[in-house]
Amino acid sequence: MDIGLMHVTPNSKADPAKVAKHAEELGFESYWVGDHTIVPVVSSIEYPGAKHGGKEPYYVSQLPDPFIALARAGATTTRIKLGTGICLVPERNPILTAKQVATLDDACGGRFLFGIGAGWNREESTILGGDFDHRWSQIKDYIAAMKVLWKDDISEYHGRFIDFPAVRCFPKPAHKPHPPVLIGSISSPHALKRVAEWGDGWIPVISSVDQFTQGVAQVRKMAKELGRDPNGFDFTVFALEQQWRTKADLKALADAGANRVVLWILQPDLTSILKELDELACTVIG
Repeated sequence: MDIGLMHVTPNSKADPAKVAKHAEELGFESYWVGDHTIVPVVSSIEYPGAKHGGKEPYYVSQLPDPFIALARAGATTTRIKLGTGICLVPERNPILTAKQVATLDDACGGRFLFGIGAGWNREESTILGGDFDHRWSQIKDYIAAMKVLWKDDISEYHGRFIDFPAVRCFPKPAHKPHPPVLIGSISSPHALKRVAEWGDGWIPVISSVDQFTQGVAQVRKMAKELGRDPNGFDFTVFALEQQWRTKADLKALADAGANRVVLWILQPDLTSILKELDELACTVIG
C-alpha cells in the first residue's frame, strides 16, 4: 500500500517545491493539497469537522491555489504523484479546470491524481458559481465535459450545467485516457453509487476501518452490476490530522482494500515539516 501526504500550509510558510522534493526522497508516493478559493465570513452551515466545534480552522482560508502549488511541486520532483485533496469542482469553470489539469498532467509526465468533491459551504459555492442544491449533478456534468476536452482533438459538449460548441483545447493529459478521477465523499449509498458509475476511485474520510471495508465492498458490488471491473478502482483513505499514523493502522486499512493512505502533515513551517516527514517516514515507511 502506498503512503501519501496532505499539505495544508500556505506557500509562504512551506514551499510545496521543497516539501514535495523531500517527501519524494523519503519514499512517500504522493503529495496532496486542498482547495478553498475563498472562505465566506458568514456561513449558514457549520464546518463539518467535529473537533473544531463547527468553526472552520484557520488554514481553510490560507490554502494556496492547488494547481499552482502542485505545478511548483512537480517542477522539483520526478516520481511522486500530485493530487488534489480535494478540488471543489462546482466552484471552478470546467473548461479552465480541464485546461489546468491537462497542462499539469502533461508537464509532470502523467503524475496527477484528480481528487474531487462538492464542498460543504453553501455561500462559498454560490459566490463561485456553484449550484449548491444540485452540486453533485453539476460535478457529474462538469467531469463529463472535461473528459471530452481531455480526449478529443475537436471537443464539443452539451449538458445541463455546461454547454459549448466545437473547440480545440490543448495540451491533452499525459495520463490516458485522462488522470484518475477520485471521488471524495462519505459512505452513503448515493455517494458510493457515483464512484461505481463514473469515478475511477474513492477517497473518503472515514472514522473506522469497518466503515471503509463496507464502502469498498459496496462500490465493487455496484460496479460489477454496472458492467465495470470491480477491481479497477483506486481506494484511497484520506486521513484527518491525527488519523492512521501507525503501522498497525495502515496494515488494517491495507487488509480492508486501501491502495493508498494520505497522511496529514501536522507542522506549519518548513523546518518543522521536514523534521516531521523524517520521523513519519521512519514510522510508516522505514
